[in-house]
Amino acid sequence: MLAHTSMIHVRVDDVTKAQATETLAAMGMSVSEAVRHFLHRVVVDQAFPLELKVPNAETRAAMAESRAMMAARRARFSTADELFDDLEKTSIK
Repeated sequence: MLAHTSMIHVRVDDVTKAQATETLAAMGMSVSEAVRHFLHRVVVDQAFPLELKVPNAETRAAMAESRAMMAARRARFSTADELFDDLEKTSIK
């Protein structure tokens, strides 16, 4: 016998939705299946299934730097050699 189902509506930005959909598809899972799995873990464990922590100052600084780099579209490299060459040029000696 099939259980009665309900619809859940979640708002998320288009980029996150597209990236999550692509990533989950690579795992053989749809977004709906992932949400069902997440909610099932909440019920079974009676807890949030992900560890949540407030990042420390160093982590927050790294996150801010990463966001700025992504926004500026800089520090992207095609190969590891390009990355190491750039690190050698820009490192403090």
